Amino acid sequence: MSHNTVAVRMAALGIAGISPRTFKTTTVTDPVVTYPEDLVNRRFSPEGIDELRTSDLTYLRIGDGEAYLCAVRDEGSSRVLGYALADHMRTEIVLDALNQATATRFGNCAGTIFHADRGNQFSDRRVEEFCTRFGIVRSMGATGSCYDHASAESFWSIFKHEYFYRHAFSTMDELRAGIDDYINFYNHQRRCGKAGNVSPVRYELALARLNQAA
Repeated sequence: MSHNTVAVRMAALGIAGISPRTFKTTTVTDPVVTYPEDLVNRRFSPEGIDELRTSDLTYLRIGDGEAYLCAVRDEGSSRVLGYALADHMRTEIVLDALNQATATRFGNCAGTIFHADRGNQFSDRRVEEFCTRFGIVRSMGATGSCYDHASAESFWSIFKHEYFYRHAFSTMDELRAGIDDYINFYNHQRRCGKAGNVSPVRYELALARLNQAA
């Protein structure tokens, strides 16, 4: 049927489409930095948890201002291990998300690959030092290649279309509360194909029981 017919039917049913909002580039590379090797090569399905974590920054518009969200996910279960919200995209936002992710895993990070894009926040010396301290192995995809970072981009699409675009936020406090609610839902209730069609946390608990039995 035509676009006009679809529009009439949607209007009659009280259904409104969701359109992408303002886009803003969050990846700014540092021309003098030597980047780590890409250890992932677009393979975002490790055999177990704590093998591969991905991270990215995204831009969110609220009221008359702007906000930035950084998240760290375990690609083995899709669980969001840590996230941070700020009105800037300096390195501190990445460190806050990394600290939370590390605390979630009780500091057990040795050998875990941390994959990000080549944004200057992720290539910052302080992030490198953090990873060295906990035995985390850094990995970065090529500049300007969305496929090298596809899993993290996919999570932002899920978050924005399932939650962010469906709500209006006037303040950082409102947005922070909303993000807390959504990520709690995502981790504990939302089914994920990569996690065997159960929630990420339920998948991790089932995997832990299986390992104990073995």
